[in-house]
Amino acid sequence: MFAKPGRGMLEEHETVPKPQFVPQRTFGTAAERARRNINAKLSNPLAGYSHAELRKRGHRFAIAHEIGDESDIRAFGLGAVLAQSPEKYDRVSGLTDQEKEVLRREFAHRWSQPWKMYAVIALCSLSAAVQGMDETVVNGAQIWYKHQFGIAGDDSRSTWLVGLVNAAPYLCCALVGCWLTVPFNHWFGRRGTIFITCCFSAIACLWQGFVSTWWAMFVARFALGFGIGPKSATVPVYAAETAPPAIRGALVMQWQMWTAFGIMLGYAADLIFYQVSDTSAIVGLNWRLMMASAMFPALVVCCFVFTCPESPRWYMSKKQYFRAYQSICTLRHHKIQAARDLYYMHVLLEAEDTMVLGQNKLLELITVPRNRRAMIASELVMFMQQFCGVNVIAYYSSEIFLEANFSPASALAASLGWGVINWLFAIPAIYTIDTFGRRNLLLSTFPLMSVAMFFTGFSFWIPESSHAARIGCIVLGTYLFGIVYSPGEGPVPFTYSAEAYPLYVRSYGMALATATTWFFNFVLGVTWPSLRYAFTTQGGFAWYAGWNIVGWWLVLLFMPETKNKTLEELDQVFSVPTRFHARYGLRQIPYFLKRYVLRRDVSPEILYEREDMAPSRDLGNA
Repeated sequence: MFAKPGRGMLEEHETVPKPQFVPQRTFGTAAERARRNINAKLSNPLAGYSHAELRKRGHRFAIAHEIGDESDIRAFGLGAVLAQSPEKYDRVSGLTDQEKEVLRREFAHRWSQPWKMYAVIALCSLSAAVQGMDETVVNGAQIWYKHQFGIAGDDSRSTWLVGLVNAAPYLCCALVGCWLTVPFNHWFGRRGTIFITCCFSAIACLWQGFVSTWWAMFVARFALGFGIGPKSATVPVYAAETAPPAIRGALVMQWQMWTAFGIMLGYAADLIFYQVSDTSAIVGLNWRLMMASAMFPALVVCCFVFTCPESPRWYMSKKQYFRAYQSICTLRHHKIQAARDLYYMHVLLEAEDTMVLGQNKLLELITVPRNRRAMIASELVMFMQQFCGVNVIAYYSSEIFLEANFSPASALAASLGWGVINWLFAIPAIYTIDTFGRRNLLLSTFPLMSVAMFFTGFSFWIPESSHAARIGCIVLGTYLFGIVYSPGEGPVPFTYSAEAYPLYVRSYGMALATATTWFFNFVLGVTWPSLRYAFTTQGGFAWYAGWNIVGWWLVLLFMPETKNKTLEELDQVFSVPTRFHARYGLRQIPYFLKRYVLRRDVSPEILYEREDMAPSRDLGNA
């Protein structure tokens, strides 16, 4: 809600000669000029108002919407002033000492929050864990069910059917599930959408435990996509809309970390139920329990989701201002904070309502060059989140380890070890994503992921006679991949996509981004068994190692840095024509070699300076 103040000059790796970009703001149609000003309006709609004017506006807002009594009206007057510059609370007259102390603690002790806020954090974390567990219980279960369903052969039909069954939820996400996010959120709110999607997840997981044919498993897993798709787009939004400014970024980032935790739980469930024996009436009881076990965290979410407050922003979109105020008061220590945040939501919504440019917002993603550049960058990181090959390991690690002559129990234990690493090494990303930056993290980790993939694949050429070395190298390769994936291509795509788009098209951009990642998740899941059969395991890992090299070049050329940028600064970043950014990316290679390899004292280029306005969106259509 409140962007961090700018830093004067951008990072050293983001520059092009400034004279090349001369704003041409006097040209273009009225619609084009409106597009140029969209982010300027949204960057701080309260800029330029005096404190007296803001107090009046806050009072009028509270009175017009019949919010509370005189103390609440006073809170909205002060809240409107605070909303202009939250960190400058000490310059606002009329605050009591107690109120100043509350505001000071908000910045000095950012994790000191009301218990309702912690309940929301727990809800979002557990919802992410549901997501991860839904994805990975199939990893161990497929060892048994493919034999029971008659699709365990090495023939083309069997390999494609195994892939299709495993990838069914992600096909649903890409074709239907993710696109239900907007109507579900409109009709049922954030809590309602989370409840409905977790119900879908619980029912589908239980359903998977009762099927007896491959096509019935496909249908059950396809239905699981209705739980995965809308939830993956809604939970980060719910976290962002309820969190106070000081912890918003950290809370939204937790989605990936707790999804990794759920992935680990899925592997743990596979190992726990591995030794369960069949009964006289049930064949495959172990894999059925594995598949059904993912319903339990979903049921826990369903039981307590409505004890958490609904998103205040959603209430306001429905013109339910008093309920929005009641909701946010439970999420803040003091009504001054609640009034400040609620009023800022109000002015942002008003600003968004004026952003009607006369065409479909999905088209705005393509027709407005600034939006199109954000879309290209978002789509490429979402695409590479899958084509880096991570879910080859996430979904098929047990099969891969079995091929390396692990025992079934050892294969499941090794998979659990990978899940633990994937979770533990996601935790540092809370710090690194805002210090090293999104772009630098990916440029650093893509080459390492490629090396780990090559190493894992080539380890399958170690002779069977050297069994211990063969097993050790294969496990080491997959674990090294998890170590470098977790703080890089793991958390970056969702974080980047959530911030790259302007607010007025952000929900559409996020729907497209999540649909993209789930579609290529499906492509990877459905093709791996056949790819391994056609290319061999060595060739399959080398294929994705090559894609990591491609990903490095794509990030270098087409992905601008977004860390710690305000909306106005992001407008500048994505207003740089693509061809200029690509040329700049190429020039970074000799700069890096001179500075970090040859240790020369060289100065970085300057892409643009903060005090200059960004170039027009109409400048270059690349």
